[in-house]
Amino acid sequence: MMSREMPSPTPMPPHDVADLSRADAGEARIAWATAQMPVLARLRDRLAKARTLEGVGVGLCLHVTAETATLARALAAGGAQVALCAANPLSTQDSVAAALVVHDGLAVHAVHGEDLERYAAHVAALAAREPDIVLDDGADLIGLLHDERPDVARALIGATEETTTGLLRLRAMQAQGRLSCPVVAVNEARAERAFNDRYGTGQSTIDGILRATNTLLAGAVVVVFGYGWTGKGIALRAHGLGASVIVCEVDPIRALEARMEGFQVMPALEAAERGDIFVTVTGGSAVLSAEHFERMRDGAILANAGHFDVEIDLAALERVASGRREVRPLVEEYDLGDRRLNLLARGRVVNLAAGEGHPPAVMDLSFAMHVLAVEHLVRRRGELGPGVHPVPAALDREVAALKLDALGVRIDELSPEQAAYASAWVPRPEEDG
Repeated sequence: MMSREMPSPTPMPPHDVADLSRADAGEARIAWATAQMPVLARLRDRLAKARTLEGVGVGLCLHVTAETATLARALAAGGAQVALCAANPLSTQDSVAAALVVHDGLAVHAVHGEDLERYAAHVAALAAREPDIVLDDGADLIGLLHDERPDVARALIGATEETTTGLLRLRAMQAQGRLSCPVVAVNEARAERAFNDRYGTGQSTIDGILRATNTLLAGAVVVVFGYGWTGKGIALRAHGLGASVIVCEVDPIRALEARMEGFQVMPALEAAERGDIFVTVTGGSAVLSAEHFERMRDGAILANAGHFDVEIDLAALERVASGRREVRPLVEEYDLGDRRLNLLARGRVVNLAAGEGHPPAVMDLSFAMHVLAVEHLVRRRGELGPGVHPVPAALDREVAALKLDALGVRIDELSPEQAAYASAWVPRPEEDG
């Protein structure tokens, strides 16, 4: 299906969006998000003055939301030639996509609910533009360039990656000797993990579940699969709303940490018999499978907060069920005879498919990290070898400091003497001689 066109005095950039007539609604939505992203606004002003990214082609394979639009505009203000596609078929805000085409003249290929064929075509459209830098969320664009356009992949100045899942794929490519460009692991920055994963995904996952189901969390049993940064945030928010939380883990240290935080910890098959709401956030596959479904209570809710729709074994769910029906938008009821299980958002990332994703205040810090990483890649062009690179500690601290300043929070600084003491061992008088 082609997008609906609207008259324009200037030629439209290449695009495939749902409805250009919704551009003004998208503009209002972007304005709302931008007002809550002061750090990115500061960086946009800095980029506009320095024009650090003049003529650099930047491909964004991210969730096409109002927050991402604010990022795209910041990069464009620095002189970058920006194009976007969606990182998930269900995460696109169609009005925002239209606004970026109509008001910004950006090439956008993203439609909410697009099938996998169209989704792949959109990623390919960005690859065909031969970007100099890629901002990815799941490594789909980076992976496609390496598989189908190795010449472009080798020529990349670099890339950034937003997710744990994407970094797993990229490190696997690196181990196989296939990764031919530097990638900055934005997802693993200290500020990013603490702020984005724990507080952002923690809140937005619960928000997506509540929007889809209108269920009451107080008194419910919520089972969280995976106790990394994101799992911690989900468990914390569910507990704060009155739920009893069970954590399932394969890592003994994380399991011990969950126990010390006061959560129940047990094997997944045991938890399957007790839970009312199940949330997977492991980055793995088939975390919930047929043997779990067969033990679950009537009316159990299944949600995935991981990047890909493989954590809930959908094929196994189809096999054990005699039928299914949509009982609410984004809620499919599977009939197991004596019980019913409710799958949210087709097993896709629930905070974006059923909600709006992270609040702008969270993405302000996350996308500011991407901007600084892009500047870092441009300034050190040719110096960084192929492979996954950490965010430089100075950039990590800069983003956190900018966010604190935007919040009106001041902190102490070490005196020169304290800094010297912290960085060098000095013997005490009684230790001399």
